[in-house]
Amino acid sequence: MKKLLLVLTIAFSASVVYAGGYRVGVQGHKQLAMGHTGVAVVTSAESAFFNPAGLVYLDGKLNVSLGAAAVLSNTSYQNKEFGFSSEADNPIGTPFYAYGAYKINDWLSAGIAIYTPYGSRVEWPTDWEGSHLVNNIELSAIFVQPTISIKVSDKLSVGGGPIYVTGAVNFNRNLSRSLTDEAGNRSNVTIDASGINAWGYTVGAMFRPTEDINLGFNYRSKINMDVERGDGTADFENLPGALAPGFADGDFTASLPLPAELTFGASFKPTEKWLIAFDYTRTFWDAYKSLDVQFFNSAGLSRNPRNYKNSSVYKIGAQYEASQKVIVRAGFYFDESPIRDGFFAPETPRPDSVNFTAGFSYNLNSRWAIDASVLYVHSNEVENSYDSFVEAGQRLSFGGEYKSNALVAGIGVSYKL
Repeated sequence: MKKLLLVLTIAFSASVVYAGGYRVGVQGHKQLAMGHTGVAVVTSAESAFFNPAGLVYLDGKLNVSLGAAAVLSNTSYQNKEFGFSSEADNPIGTPFYAYGAYKINDWLSAGIAIYTPYGSRVEWPTDWEGSHLVNNIELSAIFVQPTISIKVSDKLSVGGGPIYVTGAVNFNRNLSRSLTDEAGNRSNVTIDASGINAWGYTVGAMFRPTEDINLGFNYRSKINMDVERGDGTADFENLPGALAPGFADGDFTASLPLPAELTFGASFKPTEKWLIAFDYTRTFWDAYKSLDVQFFNSAGLSRNPRNYKNSSVYKIGAQYEASQKVIVRAGFYFDESPIRDGFFAPETPRPDSVNFTAGFSYNLNSRWAIDASVLYVHSNEVENSYDSFVEAGQRLSFGGEYKSNALVAGIGVSYKL
């Protein structure tokens, strides 16, 4: 019984590290406004994230881009067969970015990128119908990426660098659908882990066959996030007296992959004032087959299947120079869900989504500009279930209809010297 209840304790909290309910890309307001395209675009220090190979083509000696955004989102659940319904409370998220690029000479540039591609907070009502899967999750993760960019010729450049990730997660769920202590309080567990650190890398290239056409690719490696012993604790509450000794608070270890991503793209200028860009991203979610957790008590090792599939994102964006002061942008992208049928859990209710973007830059002078963007995420309504929860030796399914959407608005500044 003890091992059975512990099997899924960590599984759902850890998965949110890279499969958040709102996996929204806010890695630069200029490029976000253009449908989050950027692998073949050279406009600012945002290239440090989208394609480091582009840094060497930037105008000026020093380029800096800073920005933040507010994420407003909501998720609702309904099961018409049993009359269940609930709505998650998703507090405002605040992703940010900071990029810098310095041109050392005509063929070499160096840069630094600090950004938050994963981070969310989702709170379902306590003791809702899916509380045995999740009550609340809070995640934070910061990526630090030093880069170099080398101009091989006037038409070809390469770039890349290591990626350092540090993160933390807090998660709570009830241990089963019905287990309580003697006073009737639901038995639950809170997982709190911090100082989760890992390394990866990024590499890219850019080819400029003409002054008006750019081609680019960027690859980000898989990053294994390892929760080492001592990084966090599992806190069990409201256990019946007979089970309490076996549920002592303690350490755990786990390992999960942040999937690799490969992006190809192209941009071209049909006229002096217009810029059009296309990106295609393939995310290798198949690395997430199962989450294995080692507890340092009688529970031992638990295995938790995920069986994600690779997915794609299709992006298009445009930029128009309305005047010397104002540049306007708009875009669209379609984001496929990596979650297979039967593995749809309420901490990551992420179906296919359509995403609309817009924004502008206002040039204060030749050095400073204000950048702004807005993104609306509409996820297709989906009916699905999670079928791998086991209780009392039986595999139980939890499913229903999920609806979710998000609105992201942000502002930043760019500097060029």
